[in-house]
Amino acid sequence: MTKAVEGGAHAVDLAVEPFGWLLLAIFIVGYYFIAAEEKYHINKAKPALFTGTFMFMLLGGYYAYNGLDFSAFDIEIAHLILEIAEIFFFLFVAMTFIEALIERNVFDALKEKLINSGYNYKKLFWVTGILAFFISPIADNLTTALILSTVLITIERDNKAFLVPAAINIVVAANAGGAWSPFGDITTLMAWSAGKGHFVDFLFLFPASIVGWSITAFFLSRFVPEGQPEKIEGAEAVKIHKGGKVIIFLGVFTIASAVFGKQLMHLPPMWGMLFGLSLLQLYAYRLKKYHDHDIQIYKSVSKVENDTLLFFFGILAAVGALHFAGFLGHAVQLYTMFDPTYVNIGVGFLSAIVDNVPVMSAVLKASPDIPLAQWMLVTLTAGVGGSMISFGSAAGVGVMGKLKGIYTFGVHMKYSWTIVIGYFVSVSIWYVQYEILGLYIQY
Repeated sequence: MTKAVEGGAHAVDLAVEPFGWLLLAIFIVGYYFIAAEEKYHINKAKPALFTGTFMFMLLGGYYAYNGLDFSAFDIEIAHLILEIAEIFFFLFVAMTFIEALIERNVFDALKEKLINSGYNYKKLFWVTGILAFFISPIADNLTTALILSTVLITIERDNKAFLVPAAINIVVAANAGGAWSPFGDITTLMAWSAGKGHFVDFLFLFPASIVGWSITAFFLSRFVPEGQPEKIEGAEAVKIHKGGKVIIFLGVFTIASAVFGKQLMHLPPMWGMLFGLSLLQLYAYRLKKYHDHDIQIYKSVSKVENDTLLFFFGILAAVGALHFAGFLGHAVQLYTMFDPTYVNIGVGFLSAIVDNVPVMSAVLKASPDIPLAQWMLVTLTAGVGGSMISFGSAAGVGVMGKLKGIYTFGVHMKYSWTIVIGYFVSVSIWYVQYEILGLYIQY
């Protein structure tokens, strides 16, 4: 049994073959080790990269052994490389800018302002949540959650009654903030890169994102204790190093280049990002030559989290193998069997259990024939749904690492009901806006 792919080539539908079920079993086992990262103390990038590359090695071997036509295989590999490269280089540049800003003390200055603000615990809860919601659309949800969780543990190290709800709030806010920006979350970046919506289309998710997070934050704030953390006396004032503010401007310009390049010049978002990286490198050269300030741009590049990039490579390759084997073609039938709204709401819960990146990748690979409103719904649910379980999103996993022994799976589940309420509020806002009022751009 075969299935047609682009260019008139045909691939074998392995979803009905024993070999296909072997591939599915490898994916499940590999994903188990990814999810059980803390239990086995193995970085999730390792099983992800092994699983993704091994599945395609097996597929290539199967085609060679059986003397099958490689045309469909070649097309799938070419598309997969392009898809991964777009995401890989986009994240690479974004992480480099963040590392450069860290080196210039930009985030340390922000941290100091919060520490010396004199805010009580409740104000700090809301301020860090608001910052997470509005920084993540630019810096991405993982980076935002890591930065602000570091701020939390610096402000207060012992008061778990404050740290736990504040950490959950940062995760939820970062994921919700990333859901309405085309590059605020890896899932929205994937949807935008795949052409499922224009840049402006994602911005229409802002009401659902902010109201859903606000409801969750309101309930969580009821558990934040009274009082305020002790100030750190005698600490030296932290200043932003020379060039830090210019790099902030260059970062904003880089994001604008990615957006306008995609929308007006049909360039992939990574192209504008790499153009911005070139400007950052040139500015670093100028700063070194004329002002004797070395921002060590190549050191910033070297500090990029390669494990994160390799994890995305591996998981996208693994999902691509399942797609080529034919499994996602069968899964897409759910959209014809049931109301797409219910299916997309279910995607949010699946994202919490499995992780939103492979789930969104699977939906995009299956490419169901659904309207723009439904693509925006699945973007929303995959983005905010990952917050319901601590390891359902990159932001949650990152904060668990920063606040070891404080923010855990168990304490997260204690407050997960607040996130579920916010999730359904977000979906309700989407329904009223898109299905009843039609308040979005319809092409």
